[in-house]
Amino acid sequence: MTINERLTTFAGLPVVDFEPGEGGEDREGGGPAEGPGQGDRAAVAWRVAENDFDESEDQASPKFLAKLEAFLAGPEASTATALVIGAWGYAAMNPAPLNEICAAASRLPALRHLFIGDMTYEECEVSWIKLGDVTPVLAAFPSLHTLRVRGGEDLEFHPVVHAELRELAFETGGLPTAIVEAVAESDLPRLRHLELWLGTDNYGGDVDADDLAPILSGARLPALTYLGLRDAEIADEVAAAVAGAPVVARLTTLDLSLGALSDVGATALLTGQPLTHLRRLDLHHHFLSEAMMARLRDELTPAGVEVDLSDRQEEEEWGRFISVAE
Repeated sequence: MTINERLTTFAGLPVVDFEPGEGGEDREGGGPAEGPGQGDRAAVAWRVAENDFDESEDQASPKFLAKLEAFLAGPEASTATALVIGAWGYAAMNPAPLNEICAAASRLPALRHLFIGDMTYEECEVSWIKLGDVTPVLAAFPSLHTLRVRGGEDLEFHPVVHAELRELAFETGGLPTAIVEAVAESDLPRLRHLELWLGTDNYGGDVDADDLAPILSGARLPALTYLGLRDAEIADEVAAAVAGAPVVARLTTLDLSLGALSDVGATALLTGQPLTHLRRLDLHHHFLSEAMMARLRDELTPAGVEVDLSDRQEEEEWGRFISVAE
């Protein structure tokens, strides 16, 4: 599976494509529609994107940059609480407009939620998306509540102090160990939602279960209630590590979805610490037997845990596979 749909909602808001110089905006998934009125402009997540093949390798596409500037110069920017950055040209060649986003911070005074890299596989495969160092984004936006990043090429993140961040997500087909280490060393006292797509070593995912230990201790994440270790080729090893992790006792949602989880990993979960305090256990896209699925439901559902066991996969001759890689 690959990512084949753009966001339709973000931060609880409908995503609306920004198009300069038009009387209306194209709503995602539909045709031209009347855009939101002046009073409703803060009630949408604006999406700025330009799927334009540009051969320059030192900046985003000029067409994208012109559209971004039009957005920043318009009335939308001053009230926007949520911003989605889509294709910035051909993202396998054109680097992400991180410098431009950071430089625009004073023009986005209400921004609280930011998604960088909302594009489908037809625009750019997730592991080809050129990003760079996303750490300065948090420095530029000290009031940001949500930062979600999709892509893996040249991805960097360094330890950071941020007093307001509630949600942090790295969506990759292969997450470098350095990203996990930087998250673990960061000071994020209000972070409630942490989502790491671990991926496969075929696309740079060199994280092993031991690398997750500082995060699983929960020592530097006092507010964490959602932990997503998703899209993991090493899902069984991750499940075994989670089974005894101190942070789990504080979670309301444990998300091990999109990966290559088998009965081995599920058994580790059920024989580890109790999970009956969870509100939700998300394991969708998995390789569990019918018997194991029944055991999970029998042991957790009566306690009120919502267990997502949808999208069961059959192992191929060459092995199990994750949901999102290339």
